[in-house]
Formats: sequence, structure tokens, C-alpha cells
Amino acid sequence: MLLLLLSILLIVVGTVRFKVHPFLVLFVVALGYGLLSGMPVELVLQSVKDGFGGILGSIGLVIVMGVIIGAFLEHTGGAQALAARVLALIGQKRLHSAMGLIGYVVSIPVFCDSGFIILHPLNKALTKKAGKRLAGTAVALALGLLASHAMVPPTPGPIAAAGIIGANLGLVILAGMGVSLLALVPAIFFAKWLAGRVSLPIDEEEPAIEESEQSIPAAWKAFLPIGVPILLIVAKSLNDYLVFAKSGLAADVITLLGTPVIALLAGLGFALLLPKKLEKTMLSDSGWVGQALKSAAVILMVTGAGGIFGKMLQNSGLGDLISQHLQGMSIGILLPFLVAAALKTAQGSSTVAMITTASVLAPLLPALGLHSDLSKALSVVAIGAGSLVVSHANDSFFWVVTQMTGMDVGKGYRLHTLGTAVLGLSAAIVVWVAWMIAG
Repeated sequence: MLLLLLSILLIVVGTVRFKVHPFLVLFVVALGYGLLSGMPVELVLQSVKDGFGGILGSIGLVIVMGVIIGAFLEHTGGAQALAARVLALIGQKRLHSAMGLIGYVVSIPVFCDSGFIILHPLNKALTKKAGKRLAGTAVALALGLLASHAMVPPTPGPIAAAGIIGANLGLVILAGMGVSLLALVPAIFFAKWLAGRVSLPIDEEEPAIEESEQSIPAAWKAFLPIGVPILLIVAKSLNDYLVFAKSGLAADVITLLGTPVIALLAGLGFALLLPKKLEKTMLSDSGWVGQALKSAAVILMVTGAGGIFGKMLQNSGLGDLISQHLQGMSIGILLPFLVAAALKTAQGSSTVAMITTASVLAPLLPALGLHSDLSKALSVVAIGAGSLVVSHANDSFFWVVTQMTGMDVGKGYRLHTLGTAVLGLSAAIVVWVAWMIAG
């Protein structure tokens, strides 16, 4: 644990005080942690390969597609057209709440990383149009995405935890929705009144519109590159759990089109329709696509290095050590929260934290007085709440949020990391109150 705290301190000092690029700091600190923690050299090297390759294999192409779509939305004025329409519907004063709720809904079927990448161009345009600061709306969006991702099935973590514990999935969904929505209220308050006061370099940028006012696309047309991928991914998620098409051509088509990278490729196809006239220079190395790929390269490298750090922590056995020390405690419904929070903070993955916590605590639930159907459902939600506390340098989502918004690591900890603590602790309090009332 001391080595982990030292590693985090080195990451913050190296990037904030000495302005070293996050990729280099993360990579060196991850190697240092692995070697100093006593891991075999072979496992250290394997962790580098698995961490970097694993995270980029899952979201690398999604990031690339999302950044290119964002470039077309920005350069054509499509993002601004869409922002004007959305703001007319929700009003400028409710922007933070709207982004939190949009993220909440989108993240039920869509992973947080993909959801943030898809919605970032819209959020950026809305923030500019409303005259707000991006830090506040970006944190509201990120926390909305995390709230449902960690506590509301059909995301993999809550479903796996419910299966391991033997909880009723319907009760988990109801309890998870109630708890997560209540916990989102103080989280959005934090995003609006604290994160919303912080300036980022991106706030000073002017929108890179290269189309004339007369050729800016209609809002409905600008919605397609964002809306179509979301709908395709949602369709696949519904089919996975409700099984409209079990096999055959229909099932294959739904599975193919609903895979995030293919869904975003379809979104890119609609993005190519946004310019009044698509010119080959837009697709060249020096054009919109080339510029977008240069931006994506930095995000990819930093996210990959974060994956290395997270995998190194997982393979070091730190999670097992923490769970062994905590499972002897007897504090009722708060124990699932604390175990999951410790595991999340230590190794970075919310899903790993949820599955590990559920596996450790499943045989202990009767002794903790958590044997009723409602108590089991609340235990799953408590595990989900713990898996939010906290997202920091060993979590790929931390790097997606900070790199796409232009936050440095220090501001990332002050805004995103602290925001996840507010969300997770709020959810834990709601779970504890519900457990006391129930029983």
C-alpha cells in the first residue's frame, strides 16, 4: 500500500510539478512498482504487454473513430447546430444536470469510455454555446456515465456480482436505479458548483468551423453520427439479454453492428455526410482526419500507459492482500462497499473490483445478516458504489476524461477523482439508509 501511495505521488509530482509527459511518467512508475513489489521479471514484462495491448485492444479504435467523428462535427459546425437545438430544449441553467442524465441513460448499455468519447463533441459544443466551463459539464457527464455503469444492470459488473451473490436481478435493477439516481444529485451539484469554477485550456479555444454559416448542417443530420452508434450498441445489449434474435443472420448483423468500433464506424459514415461537399483534402494527412489522428495518438498512448499501471497493480496481488484484511470485519452492508472501494482504488478496474468483492463476500453474507433477497440486492449495489471510489491514475477512464478535456493530472485528481468519491460515498449512504429502513 505504501508503494502504491508513493507511485501515485510520483505520477502527480512528475506530471504537474516537472511537466513530464503522462505517458513517460506512467510507464516508468508502473515498471518501478512491479519490480519493487517483488513481482518476477517475466510477470512485469507480461503485465506491460497485457496492460497496454488489452486496453488499446478494447477501446483504441473506439477512441480513433470518436475523435474523427468529433473533428467532422466541429469543423462543419454540426456540433454547434446540435448544441443550439439541445440548449433550446433544456435551457442553459440545467446544462450540468442534463449532461449527467444523458450520461446516465447512455451508460446503461454503453461502456463509460465509449459513452464519453461519443458524447464529448456534443458536450464541448453545448458548453461553448452556453458560455460555461468544460470542466463542470465534463465531470457531470463522466459521473452520470459512472453512476449507471457501476450500479444498474445490464452492465457486466453488476450482473456478474448479482450472479455470484445469488441476488434477484430485478431487485438489483430497481435498487440500483433508485440509489444511483439519488447519489447523482450531490455528484451533479459538485460538478456544477466546484468543478464548474475551474478553467481549462480548451475553454479559450474558438470552435474550428470551416464551413460557412449557410452550409452548416441541420441539427437532425448532426445528431446521426452520435445517435446511430448509441442506438446500434443499445440494440445489441437488448438482444444479448432479451434475445430477440438468438441465431442466424439477424443475430449476426445485430452483434456486428452493435460492437462499439463497428457502431462508431457507422457513425463516421454519417459524419462524412455533414460537409456540403466532401473533399479529399478533408481525409488527407494534413486535413481533418490527419489532425484528428494526431490528437488521438496522444490519448491512445496515455490511456495505454494507464492500462499498464492498472494491470501491474492487478498482477502484484495487492487486491488479494486487501480483501484478506477486510473480510474479517463485521460492519454489515458497509463491508461490501469498503472492500470494493479498496480494490477499485488499488487496481483501477471497477469490474474487477466488483467481481472480486462478490466472490470474497458471497459466503460471508449470512454471517453479516445479508441473507434476504433485498439485502442481497443492496449488497450488489453497495459493491457497485464501492467500485466508484476512486477513479485515478490506474483507471483508463481517468485518462480518457482528462486527455479529451485537456485537464492536467492535478486537476484530474481535484475534479474527476474527487467527483467519483462524492458519487460513491453518496451511493453508500443511500444504501446504508435503505438497509436500516428495511431491516
